[in-house]
Amino acid sequence: MDTVSTVNLRDTVEPGQGATARTAARAAPPGRDYASTSVPRHLARGAIGFGLLAGSIALVPVIGPVALVVAPSALIAFRGCPTCWLVGLAQTVSRGRLERRCEDGVCTLAKAPPVAGV
Repeated sequence: MDTVSTVNLRDTVEPGQGATARTAARAAPPGRDYASTSVPRHLARGAIGFGLLAGSIALVPVIGPVALVVAPSALIAFRGCPTCWLVGLAQTVSRGRLERRCEDGVCTLAKAPPVAGV
């Protein structure tokens, strides 16, 4: 019984498919991208999101439950939920430093080669 061990089913290459199938598997689009263009921009989005959440909860005793109407706008700043924001922070920090490599059906993360001229 032949089994193929992979990290991601999208990168599964059956034996005998050849190098073109492996190249196509490597070129598969990555998953959801929550990263920003820069770390300061991402931190600013987080400050806005957490500020809106904290502000809406803090204003409940002052203006009542109407203050909670502001809370969903924090989800726009987070591009989802606070966890999505944290994933995006990790993606933003690691962008250009880590590279996904898939060889013989096994995918790993490795340090990216240095860019010339930087």
